[in-house]
Amino acid sequence: MGQITPPSPDLLALFLHIAQCNGARENVEPKAKDLPKWRRILPSLASGALAGACAKTVIAPLDRCKINFQVSTTRRYSFREAIKFVIRTYQKDGFFALYRGNSATMARVVPYAAIQFAAHEEYKRLLRVDRDGKPTHGRRYVSGSLAAITSTTITYPLDTAKACLSVSDKTIYPNLRSVFKIEYQRHGFWIFYRGLGPTLLGVVPYAGSSFFTYETLKLLYKEEFKTKPGPIISMLMGSFAGLVGQSSSYPLDIVRRRMQTGRVPANQGVIKTLMDIARTEGIVRGWYKGLSMNWVKGPIAVGITFTTYDHVVIFFRRLIQG
Repeated sequence: MGQITPPSPDLLALFLHIAQCNGARENVEPKAKDLPKWRRILPSLASGALAGACAKTVIAPLDRCKINFQVSTTRRYSFREAIKFVIRTYQKDGFFALYRGNSATMARVVPYAAIQFAAHEEYKRLLRVDRDGKPTHGRRYVSGSLAAITSTTITYPLDTAKACLSVSDKTIYPNLRSVFKIEYQRHGFWIFYRGLGPTLLGVVPYAGSSFFTYETLKLLYKEEFKTKPGPIISMLMGSFAGLVGQSSSYPLDIVRRRMQTGRVPANQGVIKTLMDIARTEGIVRGWYKGLSMNWVKGPIAVGITFTTYDHVVIFFRRLIQG
């Protein structure tokens, strides 16, 4: 076995050198474009669903904590206060209270992730991303953004229901079904799409940046070592992609949560909401409330999601090919 050439001192080369030393192996998979349409889409749907479910289950307690700070206009966020919230919730209602709203999360994230990854593969094919080996960075960004817009629009009512469950106790909404029943009777169907505007504005930079960063890192890795990254390196790449995506769209996530949970007037727009938050809570403490929690949970979730998807989809494609 030949000696590994020392890497150049830049961070990316060091990162890739560590991966090579760990012996990341190339996974030989059937090319999606060579498969019939249903055989191309089904593995992406199944793998995306599993990847999303795994990631969201891991970070569910952190997600509930973050949402409760996001929707509050008076509660000041700090990492210490976040830990106190988790401890108080556990002491008052038990361990599973930390997972309140997770049923709604699963009901949303399974179809969301399935649709997002399947749509992403199809948009990449339609836009001819990396055709003939030529870099197409703009199309890579657009394919990620379009996939997120598609999946977000389809599953948005479930996200609204999840937010309502996360900030309420059992006496108001006992379960996911009760959220839909009560809110539909009070406000009608379109209440479940409240906040969709800022959400779509947010998912374009978030998903576009995440998919673009992850796919670009994979491409750089493959060009350097002529092999696919292993699970650990894939997770590190996904984590970095998640960090980039989360930071680029966080203020719009604050607006979305407040609209979903009725913390702002029904006819109030995105700009007015952002201005009100800045005036009453400040830009840093208001627009970026809970961002440090996102820096913990976001990269973990995105890293798990991309890694699980990339490795499970190979298994499903091989299974379908027989």
